[in-house]
Amino acid sequence: MANFSTLFLFLLSLLLLKNLASLSPPCLVAYDEPTTCTVNPIRPTTSTTTSDSVPRGSRILDITHPYRVGGMPAWASSDGLGQFIWLHESMANGSLYNMSELRMVVHSGTHVDAPGHMYQEYFEEGYDVDSLDLEVLNGPALVVDVPRDKNITAEVMESLHIPRGVRRVIFRTLNTDRKLMWKREYDTSYVGFMKDGAQWLVDNTDIKLVGVDYLSVAAFDESIPAHLVFLKSRCVEIRNIMATKTVTSDALSSRTEP
Repeated sequence: MANFSTLFLFLLSLLLLKNLASLSPPCLVAYDEPTTCTVNPIRPTTSTTTSDSVPRGSRILDITHPYRVGGMPAWASSDGLGQFIWLHESMANGSLYNMSELRMVVHSGTHVDAPGHMYQEYFEEGYDVDSLDLEVLNGPALVVDVPRDKNITAEVMESLHIPRGVRRVIFRTLNTDRKLMWKREYDTSYVGFMKDGAQWLVDNTDIKLVGVDYLSVAAFDESIPAHLVFLKSRCVEIRNIMATKTVTSDALSSRTEP
């Protein structure tokens, strides 16, 4: 049985500026031990939000990772993300204004994959991130606690018993318990989807958005095959989600961010 709770996703394109606003290392969130599998009820809040994607009585929870100079892991790097923002113009140095310059690989921090990431035909046809369906990126999601001793295979997917009709799922794994997104060095032992697990999800669920808690949606040993399954089906992938134990229905009733 899966441990389900509910949260609401920000449109990721609006979060980059927020996360870059403060570049000092944030306080490290404490990670609890895995809990028993239960279904948590949604508790009402004082929110007056009435939009179509965020029903009344709900809160929007920011689950993106802040960008950290030198402290955020990067794909296949032992040095992490490194320096990515510079003060290009400075009033302290005589300029009429302050202006920063930002340079980084687009697959840094919490992000989505473009359909053309691993399909050349999609790339040539212009299927970039702006071709993704915003309705998929906004709305309620289930947080699923994955068994901590294995990658996400077809067997694991079947055991989670995710109901039909669920469109967005965040998979919380051993990556969160190990605090991998808080370690500079890239770790190939992270948990991710195997090809058969990705195919089972596409064939047997209504999920259109898959959220994971490390640099890749796919396990290291099957990185390309599992990616291709999701990208071909146009399933939206969100990577590097902050899926701490604060992302629960209890947190939704008491705070607005992890």
